[in-house]
Order: sequence, then C-alpha cells, then structure tokens
Amino acid sequence: MRCEVIAIGTELLLGQITDTNSAWIGEQLALSGIDSLYQLKVGDNFDRMVECIRHSLTRSDAVITCGGLRPTQDDITREAIAEVMGAPLVRQPEIGERIRHMFESLGRVMPENNLRQADVPEGASTLAEMPGTAPGLLCPVGEKVIYAVPGVPHEMQTMMTGSILPDLRRRAGF
Repeated sequence: MRCEVIAIGTELLLGQITDTNSAWIGEQLALSGIDSLYQLKVGDNFDRMVECIRHSLTRSDAVITCGGLRPTQDDITREAIAEVMGAPLVRQPEIGERIRHMFESLGRVMPENNLRQADVPEGASTLAEMPGTAPGLLCPVGEKVIYAVPGVPHEMQTMMTGSILPDLRRRAGF
C-alpha cells in the first residue's frame, strides 16, 4: 500500500503556519506499515489542487489531503476532490443538521455558509468521527482512495486514528 499526503493551504506556503500535520501523518503511516512516498504542499488554488491530487493518484494507492474543509471561500478541497472523482457535490442534510446542532449546543446561531461543509462528492462517504464542524471524507477513485481531513490537528488526528489508518490497514491486507 503506497500513500501520499497533500497539505492544502496557501498559509502553509507563505510560512504563516508550520505543517506539523504531514509529519504526524507520516509517522502514523510508518507505524502502521503503510509506505508514505511523498508529502506535498499546495495553496488554495483549484487547478493546482486537482493537478496535485491527480498526479499523486498516478503514483500511489491512497492520497490523504489535509486542510481546506472549512466553510470559507478559499477552502475548496471538497470541490477539487469532486472534480478528480468526476462527481457532483451533493448536500448531506444529516451532516448539515449535525453542524447546526454543534452551534446550537454552544448557544450560537450557525452561519449559513457552514452548510458548505455538508457538501460531499457523490460516491464518497463521511468519516464516523466529527469532532469539529468539518466532516472527513473517504472518496473512492476506482481501486484507489482519497481521504480528506481538516487541518485542525486534533480533528485530523481523531479521524486518522479512528477511521483512516484502520481502513488503510484493511486495504493493505493487515
């Protein structure tokens, strides 16, 4: 099983945030017996994101994208993955309600743009763990897979240990 990690966010390229997520993911992949071939960083640019994901899929069995799942205009990881999959984004009402409930449990009103986080590429599934408002994604592409996790470290780590690493080990046959 060969895997690549793509850290997404212009702030990573500008040095505004240090990418500790890729290092942690790489360590966890190694501990799980999964070959980590490349780690890339790409800014919040649709065409470059699509190009990076497609290229990674030519070399690897699995790609883990990290970041770009917030509800803001520049967070377009969902859209880029949908393009790679050749699938439309479909709003998942149950995810939208879960996000709304998170806000309400804090006594806050959910901004409507947060519903973007309930958009999932058709054919993809959300990860069971959702410690924040951004669901993680499992996106099949033929025999290969793209996983998408938020850039918030504790959210990413929860999804990696709870769903992604077990799924990678299963796919690898151990």
